[in-house]
Amino acid sequence: MGQPHRVNERLHGPVARWVVLLIAVAVSVDCLAGLNSWSSNGPPGGIIQALAVDPITPTTLYAGTNANGAFKSVDGGSTWSAANAGLTSVSITCLAIDPSTPSTVYLGTASYSGVAGTGIFKSTDGGETWTAANAGLPSSDILSLAIDPAAPTTLFAGTQGGLFASSDGATTWRSLGLSSVPVLALAIDPTDPITLYAGTNGGGVFMSTDGGFTWAPLNTGLTWKLVCTLTISPLIPSTLYAGTNGGGLFRSEDGGQTWVAINTGLPNNAWITSLTMDPSTPSTLYAGTPCCGVFISTDGGATWTATGLTGNSVYALAIASSTPTRLYAGTVCAGIFTSSDNGVSWTESVSGLPTDSFINALVTDPLAPGTVYAGTTGGVFKSMDGGSTWTQTSNGLPVASRIYALAIDPLEPRTVYASVQYAGLFKTVDGGSTWVTTGCTNPQIVALAINPATPTTLYAATACCGVLKSKDGGGTWIPMNNGLPISNNVVEALAVNPSIPTTLYAGTHGTVAGGVFQSADGGNSWTATGLVNVNVLTLALDPSTPTTLYAGTDGEGVVKSTDGGNSWAAINRGLPYSSVSALAINPSSPTTLYAAPLGGGVFESTSGGAMWSALNTGLPTHTSVLALAIGSTSPRTLYSGTYGAGVFSMTFPVQPPLVTSLVKLSGPFRIVANGSGLESGIEVYINDSTEAWNPVAWKSATKLVLKGGASLKAEIPPETPTTFTFVNPDGGSTSVNGWSW
Repeated sequence: MGQPHRVNERLHGPVARWVVLLIAVAVSVDCLAGLNSWSSNGPPGGIIQALAVDPITPTTLYAGTNANGAFKSVDGGSTWSAANAGLTSVSITCLAIDPSTPSTVYLGTASYSGVAGTGIFKSTDGGETWTAANAGLPSSDILSLAIDPAAPTTLFAGTQGGLFASSDGATTWRSLGLSSVPVLALAIDPTDPITLYAGTNGGGVFMSTDGGFTWAPLNTGLTWKLVCTLTISPLIPSTLYAGTNGGGLFRSEDGGQTWVAINTGLPNNAWITSLTMDPSTPSTLYAGTPCCGVFISTDGGATWTATGLTGNSVYALAIASSTPTRLYAGTVCAGIFTSSDNGVSWTESVSGLPTDSFINALVTDPLAPGTVYAGTTGGVFKSMDGGSTWTQTSNGLPVASRIYALAIDPLEPRTVYASVQYAGLFKTVDGGSTWVTTGCTNPQIVALAINPATPTTLYAATACCGVLKSKDGGGTWIPMNNGLPISNNVVEALAVNPSIPTTLYAGTHGTVAGGVFQSADGGNSWTATGLVNVNVLTLALDPSTPTTLYAGTDGEGVVKSTDGGNSWAAINRGLPYSSVSALAINPSSPTTLYAAPLGGGVFESTSGGAMWSALNTGLPTHTSVLALAIGSTSPRTLYSGTYGAGVFSMTFPVQPPLVTSLVKLSGPFRIVANGSGLESGIEVYINDSTEAWNPVAWKSATKLVLKGGASLKAEIPPETPTTFTFVNPDGGSTSVNGWSW
């Protein structure tokens, strides 16, 4: 530990004339909760693939997720708890509840994105424990389940390899054919349970009138054969509805013999992921879509209107049979929503659900404290309270958009840009409420940068085509690659000099010529800096001294340049990782920076990278952080976007500046303040003045200079005690009392 700061008793040199004697220090510090520890903030993660409501106790319901198993709520969705004891797969595709004994629940699993399916599981204690129920079932990927309402020990399971049935409560299974097609959906005639319908992938709809022993296709008028959901009217069972992947909805009024399209009001070529019906009023139906939320029809599907979940990807719907105004919607990466008014309004029901979003990008609003945007594998999410709650803001983006990069207009922050994998660049001018395509359809934009002085000028880094530039807010684009090696190289990172915006840097990664390149003419031409043959993943510029820049690399850790890129040095003391995917600099204290090494969480340096220490309290072990952002208006909040664990935030205590000496220099008259924690943008007040002294030259966190010559000298009357109050931008302040000259 270093020695305490002391007031200089003797100064050397011809210009050192006097020192203000410090006789008292008053410190103001804000007290904040959760300091120096990460808090998980969401947004809700994963895909809710299945929902089921207890038919007797409608406040009890179950949810199946793509990668976190099953969850149960006993309070109508207000809170959730994991229900995975005994499961050997956590990728849940379907759920079914025994209508006469609701404590008996079945679920099907299937492979999803590396998570293997392991067949069917059964619980007889309301999801507390599960046992495998796969005897005679050759397929481990279960796509649909249905229970005979008249004989609940009889079940049907749709698999990748056809249909199977059990007559003993899933103890044993036998094949019912349809082995040539995956069975995605099942429906049973409630008045004649031996009449079954199967929706298939590629074969359309099949019907059996003998309990599944024989099947016949029913596709007259069904122009789209990928049927992913079926529902049947409980009052008029000859009326069926079939939702397809790409062809919208179809209705049959003759038991499936003929079908007609019923898509008025639905999106063109709609994919209907889920379909449910008001059991008391079967002409009221709800359809879930992966692009545009939930649609409602009150006329048997003749016309449809969107509900309040526009912009969400809805993969599951369920309705409480005893309270049909109550509807549940399971989404992609936004959790579960509940409506108590037939879908007119919705509330989040996410407490206890997993937060496993993959966060590729984060940006903060420079004018609105606490407003954060997160780019995820399921679209864009926005928080206006520092990450406590999130809203999906993906209306206008492609279905299940994977967001690679975000950028926000620093002067008009309701304008945000988002790059979407395979779809190019999108733009919002209303804070994310709606998105529109820009003139850039490049499918592989991995980074964005904006000219802070002229925000309609922006740059896009691509995985295939180098750097693109727009001068009209994304309307038109031109390549800017003169001198930039783009063959077999990905431009991973971009950074713009805030003081000289025509100076920018590009970090590249590839098989040849990886490194940092500089342009001094707005991207028209590029030259290699001193960092060559190194794969660069991220860049950060010191906002107060833009000739100081940092590069996070793949293999060399963090490297630093203090001369605009001419020379570089590794700064990895205390950083035991070689690949760094994200960097952030505290704009109020630019010697404080944060690095996110892959698999290592977050590290902090308060010495410009000279020494690093782990900053991982509260983060999951070995977390990979892909994005870092600092609250723009109040730089005390750091946000980290993780690979699979959502967004975390950490709030730092307000650190007051420490002033150890005030030194008068003559020719012209000025005062030098020495100490620590002096943030860029610090204000200095003299005596009782309500206006900060100007000019003040901030030099570093340890030194600033009050200038003004004779006018400054006049502010300090001879032989009168003078008070200097130093106020950092984040609110910390120190008052120093001394005698004047």
